[in-house]
Amino acid sequence: FERSKWLLSATSYRRVIKKATRNHDKFFIVLCHNKGDMPPQLGMAISRKNCRTAITRNRIKRIIREVFRHYQAQLTGLDIVVINKPAAALARNNVIAESVKGHFKKCSSIKQKIIKQES
Repeated sequence: FERSKWLLSATSYRRVIKKATRNHDKFFIVLCHNKGDMPPQLGMAISRKNCRTAITRNRIKRIIREVFRHYQAQLTGLDIVVINKPAAALARNNVIAESVKGHFKKCSSIKQKIIKQES
């Protein structure tokens, strides 16, 4: 997972949060912002408030990164921020992965709608 695929600065996070399309479920809030033909970038806000132990936070981040790696081609042009909810801490790995996949598919379909509207 290359560093160029991360959202690194607070400015980048603010831009995504301010202009984002949001979707959510029991485990995550996912914000996505279309930025053209740039490579996709991922940011994660996995808080200690919602997930007490570092082991659990790291597990959640690892799963999100892995799903992002598989879906990068469909997410071209998007900045994505994933925020956890308390239920994510108790969920099994496959449930977390399916939730994130669903969010990424929604982000991809939203991007396609935006492209169609612009053309």
